[in-house]
Amino acid sequence: MNHSHGPDGSGAADVEDPPTELASLLQRFGALDSASVSDALDGLGLPSGVSGIGPVWGHPAIVGLAATVELEPFVSGAAGGVHIASSAIAQAGPTDVLVVANQGRTDVSCWGGLLSLGASLRGVRGVIADGACRDVGEARDLGFPVFARGRIPVTARGRLQQRATGVPVQVAAREVSPGDVVVADETGVVIVPRDRAIEVLADAEALARREQAIAADLRAGVALPLAMRDSRLAGTEETCR
Repeated sequence: MNHSHGPDGSGAADVEDPPTELASLLQRFGALDSASVSDALDGLGLPSGVSGIGPVWGHPAIVGLAATVELEPFVSGAAGGVHIASSAIAQAGPTDVLVVANQGRTDVSCWGGLLSLGASLRGVRGVIADGACRDVGEARDLGFPVFARGRIPVTARGRLQQRATGVPVQVAAREVSPGDVVVADETGVVIVPRDRAIEVLADAEALARREQAIAADLRAGVALPLAMRDSRLAGTEETCR
């Protein structure tokens, strides 16, 4: 499974997943929460969840493939070009989540209302911004999920410029490559390397089943210390004694 966007933001991939396989992968990840996926990453020795980035309106949950944008400070006198993230949005589609790398800056917006509109019209699933956003009401009215580190009305014009699209980026010290699986909800954000996606998914689903079994025992009256043992959560013990 190799899905990657080219450095020019073209969205070209060396090898595309069959549509049914990709749909199944995203549907199965969509049935999980960020905590279960983070725990699965932990168990495999991979970087776990990211804190500090959450939904700026409501309680949306999104799952999709990373389409990356890297920003940098505006260089005075630089020739005007396309607005930040607009070229990535123009190439994105209904399986994608925009991931905007802005080094965690919260003194300037790196995502706004017109970008939310453009992305929603392309069918994009949402945006993860390692920075601040604005025009929250517009995103909410569109029903477009925006995850960011904060809200601020300050414009990006004259402050930020686009460095690259479709390249590996850093988000909260996590490397995000185009095509990685992004899982985000009100708890936080996790990034699953695409070449480990099936492995992480299987472990996360197993963990979710164990937690559901523990919850069922608790509702049936089993004492919490008996039902919720670390060995059971780890999968080395499945039943209560």
